[in-house]
Amino acid sequence: MKVGYLLNTYPMITTTFIRREMQALEAQDVEVVRYGIRPWDGDLVDEADRSERARVRYLLKGRTSALIGDFLKECVANPLGMARAAGTWLRLMRNAGGQVVRHSAYLLEAVSLKRWCADDGIVHLHTHFSTNAAAVALLAKRLGGATYSFTAHGPDEFEDWRASSLAEKIGGARFVAAISDFCRVQLARASGMSAWNKLHVVRCGVRLKDYDVASAPFEGNDVFVCVGRLCLHKAQTLIVEAVSEVARTHPRVKVVLIGDGESRGDVEAEIAKRGMQNHVMLAGWQDNVSVREAMSQARAVLLPSFAEGLPIVLMEALALGRPVITTYIAGIPELVDRECGWIIPAGSVPDIVQAMTAALDATPSQLTEMGKVGRGRVEASYDAFKNAGVLRERLAEACGGQ
Repeated sequence: MKVGYLLNTYPMITTTFIRREMQALEAQDVEVVRYGIRPWDGDLVDEADRSERARVRYLLKGRTSALIGDFLKECVANPLGMARAAGTWLRLMRNAGGQVVRHSAYLLEAVSLKRWCADDGIVHLHTHFSTNAAAVALLAKRLGGATYSFTAHGPDEFEDWRASSLAEKIGGARFVAAISDFCRVQLARASGMSAWNKLHVVRCGVRLKDYDVASAPFEGNDVFVCVGRLCLHKAQTLIVEAVSEVARTHPRVKVVLIGDGESRGDVEAEIAKRGMQNHVMLAGWQDNVSVREAMSQARAVLLPSFAEGLPIVLMEALALGRPVITTYIAGIPELVDRECGWIIPAGSVPDIVQAMTAALDATPSQLTEMGKVGRGRVEASYDAFKNAGVLRERLAEACGGQ
């Protein structure tokens, strides 16, 4: 079986799970042709991502003249398809409240994508997130090109369904994969229950062979690790405030923040304001091996986010046998409960303090047992290879119906 993957900005530091999904499909005899809208302009710290970038064919990389040329050729060769796509293009633009330039770019990209798929023998495309790439895939289908499906994650995808034309994208798709039951319900709210049987839970996961249960002792270990982009949604400034409270009773406590982003200045200012330089460390982005090693050495992994889908980092931490502290939002309660960590209300510094203190006061045997439960959860439901097999079945149905 041969499928195309269309991705917006890829690879990025935060898209490791997509790379692993494609690799798991390839290990199950699926040929995956990679298309991207644009390359990421940041530094890729992981060699696997740098190698992956060389496999991606980009629609917007030095192709302005080619995009226009493909569009003119398509107008001559496929006027009916262009008319269908133009109607959809107008609806997408109207729903978004205008944005002519952006949606015109989508149409140009869709024309080139449709032609690439025809040349490559691709009859079905899959993409992640119901945003730009899904719009381009929808327009390419309207042109008479490959059918498509997409994986929805949230939370941003569910903030304004009309503006993103989410219902239209679901309606045009062969199927939609939701990363959690919560996500599936949000998709149904956007599209109506008539699409329910088109919506399937296909969970993300981790490659378990890369995540042996950590052997680092819990005894005398007061280090927490938080992995993620430094941004409002991840609530790192609240972590600093919480640590300033925890340090009063546990003066050896430390939190390592792995990642970078637009909130770095705010986090640094909060550290300086509360004098937490010896307790909160900014480690920047790290490669996958370094992140895995840091989590393996932690007492617990900390992620008190305001908004998430279902973070891969929680699966990684639990696969390593480390308890987690996180928030009761979106799909997270489908993975985490009191048996494998602490799940708290979002935005509550007192609850972060209480959970960190409970983790520091827990015995090594209690933490080890939590880790065992978490590892079992990941093995049962968040194994990337098994879940790629579920996706493969859906893709085979989509390809077989052509």
